[in-house]
Amino acid sequence: MNTSGLTTDDQWFRSENGSGLLAGSPLTYFSVTDAGQKILDAIENNKPLPVNHAALTQRLLAKGAVHPAYDTPGNAADLTVVIPSYVSETTHLERLQTLVDSLAGLHLIVVDDCSPIEIVVSGAEVIRLAANKGPSEARNAGLNTVATTFVAFVDDDTTVTTHQLLALTSHFTDMSVDVVAPRVASAAGESLVAEYETFHSPLDLGLLPSVVRPLSRVSYVPAAVLVARTRVVKEMHAFDTSMRLGEDVDLIWRMVEAEKTVRYDPTVVCHHAPRMTIRALLKQRFGYGRSAASLDRKHPFTAAPLRANIVMLIPAIALLSGYVFVAAALVPLMLVWFSITLRQTKIPLTTRAKLAMTGWFSTVRLLTSAVVRVWWPPVLLVGQFSLRVGAVFVFSAFVPAMYGLMRNKPRHTVGYIALRILDPMAYGVGVWTGVFRDRNLRCLLPVVTRSSIRLRSKV
Repeated sequence: MNTSGLTTDDQWFRSENGSGLLAGSPLTYFSVTDAGQKILDAIENNKPLPVNHAALTQRLLAKGAVHPAYDTPGNAADLTVVIPSYVSETTHLERLQTLVDSLAGLHLIVVDDCSPIEIVVSGAEVIRLAANKGPSEARNAGLNTVATTFVAFVDDDTTVTTHQLLALTSHFTDMSVDVVAPRVASAAGESLVAEYETFHSPLDLGLLPSVVRPLSRVSYVPAAVLVARTRVVKEMHAFDTSMRLGEDVDLIWRMVEAEKTVRYDPTVVCHHAPRMTIRALLKQRFGYGRSAASLDRKHPFTAAPLRANIVMLIPAIALLSGYVFVAAALVPLMLVWFSITLRQTKIPLTTRAKLAMTGWFSTVRLLTSAVVRVWWPPVLLVGQFSLRVGAVFVFSAFVPAMYGLMRNKPRHTVGYIALRILDPMAYGVGVWTGVFRDRNLRCLLPVVTRSSIRLRSKV
């Protein structure tokens, strides 16, 4: 662990004179005093922090420029675990018992969501609901009986231990933190679906720690494994029982809007069971997409398919549309623009150019993702009459699939390519279904920005 107890974000760029810092996600600019420079130096060089560090380090933590590192687990007596469960097969009951056994030493509440097979497990309190109302209602029913300081919501198809949950509660030594989630990776398996999910699970949010906020590097965390302050979750009225899907995302976004701090800690890695069949996988993705319109109605523009800077977006559109020479002419202009607009950061010119190119490649990737995940129905329709528009769809669908094939080297080659294309398209079908159901087109619209950096801060 860093002596300061803090680690720098993957995006951390100091100015040449040390008085400026560009860091976090979204990128935030900090202009610091001489005392602030000493604090930044201490963080970078693994040295003890000066006594007057609190104001700056709290700002850095809040913006995701630095991340805490803890090695002391919390107290088991302070944590209750709520496990919503719907058991339809005896194998599910065995899996639930295995999960309960792995969480020994904690107070466990299993909420039986009116399962066809009555849940009987040893080592946990069981609450049976009279009617099946979905995970939101089940989690809330369990939460209502929780009297401990912290609560953990754990889905019954995950693998997690007592030690892992207590490691997550260590984040609450920082009184500003209200929710923390681990990395939830897909469990390894031999089938095509299991292998594919190890590469592209929607619950796996990657290797980098983050403060969670919409339209940033980590814009949500799932409730598959989620630890929170009990008081705060109750104050936020917990999960919205009117939502069968997306209820966990809604809770996180409501917390962010209420200025609660949500952290993603990938140093703790739990696992979830992969879907059993291709049909089940595509049905799950369809369901996630269908929740986009409902989420957007409650949180306008946060479920947007794309967030991009206009200066980066224009050459990205040109490239995707096949205007390669136009894109080649616009990219240098883009580099000049960002080199000029970022000059107040005083970071080296080469770093500014590298940031601009990295941002542009990311914009191209996000644009192709938006096309094949959300916009593919109209793009494919227009593509029947326009070769250029058809090429946009082909590029967006096949280039990411081929890149993933080369990077991940899956054993099921053809199946991987097929799923890499069908997965986002199934999500898109769900989005359009939700759009017509909720009569809300806003979740189809991109969020286009003009500013180069998120915030300018003097600390």
